[in-house]
Amino acid sequence: MTDRGALDALRQAVRVSPDNLPLRRHLAQQLLDADLLVDAEAEFRAALKLAENDLDLWTGFGEVLLRQGRSGMVLAALEAVPMEAAPPRLNLVIARALAAEGNAEAARPRYWDAAGRDPALADPGFEERLGHSGDAAAAPGPALARVLADAQAAVAAPPEPAPAETEKPAVTFADVAGMEQVKQALRMKLLLPVQQPEMFAAYGKRAGGGVMLYGPPGCGKTHLARAAAGELGAHFMSIGLSDILDMYIGQSERNLHETFETARRNSPCVLFFDEVDALAARRSDMNQAHSRQIVNQFLAEMDGVDAGANDGVLVLAATNAPWYVDIAFRRPGRFDQLVFVPPPDAAARAAILALMCRRVPLAEMDFGAVAGATDWFAGADLKGAVDRAVEAKLQEAMRAGRPLPLSTHDLMAAVRTMRPTAVTEWMNTARNYVMHSNESGAWDDLLPWIGGTGGRGR
Repeated sequence: MTDRGALDALRQAVRVSPDNLPLRRHLAQQLLDADLLVDAEAEFRAALKLAENDLDLWTGFGEVLLRQGRSGMVLAALEAVPMEAAPPRLNLVIARALAAEGNAEAARPRYWDAAGRDPALADPGFEERLGHSGDAAAAPGPALARVLADAQAAVAAPPEPAPAETEKPAVTFADVAGMEQVKQALRMKLLLPVQQPEMFAAYGKRAGGGVMLYGPPGCGKTHLARAAAGELGAHFMSIGLSDILDMYIGQSERNLHETFETARRNSPCVLFFDEVDALAARRSDMNQAHSRQIVNQFLAEMDGVDAGANDGVLVLAATNAPWYVDIAFRRPGRFDQLVFVPPPDAAARAAILALMCRRVPLAEMDFGAVAGATDWFAGADLKGAVDRAVEAKLQEAMRAGRPLPLSTHDLMAAVRTMRPTAVTEWMNTARNYVMHSNESGAWDDLLPWIGGTGGRGR
């Protein structure tokens, strides 16, 4: 572990000599090694302003984002670096980000290239997740080098964008345990203007606009968005990075425009952007003009090309890192309402467990007792505990030759094998922003949650 005194000395040296790239690089790496991720990110960003084409700096920056769970941002920034030109560690970072986004096929060649050039980077556990396809190292990497991307793409004919798909979800707010304040905020902002247009028209309000859901990973932001569409009986479009980002100049903007056009044709429609911080990042942090142009296009679509163009288009976004979203998105008429999706409290955890176990043979259950043993568990953690308990009970049932009911003891045994990490790590990061960057009061909803381990989630 890096000595705190040594870090303070390095910080002081950087303040004295802010343009000393080797010194700032060393400080950024030391902060990363000490797991001080917010500070490390700031130093890597500052270093990249001095040397924006330094791939070793991009590697460190990517590692910081990856540890924060921002795999989509890693890919937005780094996936265009060709596999053959990237340092081994950078290929490993990109591989892990691709795997986190569910794209194991694209991750394999990156990983095997990294492990082949630097055997110290080999990770048997990660290989297991990727499927041991060592021959995939021969697969080609992204076609365009960073330095040639704009020039080559300018003369290439971009493909036609694939039409975005819509669905009508069957889930509603009844399928979402707890989070009554969040549901009420969504009802007032998104649902009621569509369900009672005359009442809202009397006050000069119409359907449309945006809400940004933020909070720790695994706490149900995507599930909430889908349930909001189901509650309304509206179409639902879930948009990820791969639906928008494209290597051809201007194509990402066209994809974004076509996505909004599809939503407008299918109104009322809930248009949901996951990991929106990757598409709507602060323009001041971007080094490439085409990345800033995507943000500009996003802002234009949120405003609507014509007056009333977005009537009936309800835009929802989710992010684990709202502080990285460009401030222009929080202007009225865009994502003017930030809604904190908290980790579930004890009552909500008990309700979530009951919902997850409703199709499982049960003995007499004390979900409240299990909820009391799952402080700071996100919904995803609770699902993992239920899955473990069911798998263990299924093995018992196979040996007994008959179905056996799941008990409180079974759930408690599964819970004892798990530790919640995502929520507490996220809260530690959020604390830095609430305590030091909250002049506007944007993060006031977080204040009750960061005062210590005795907060409302206990």
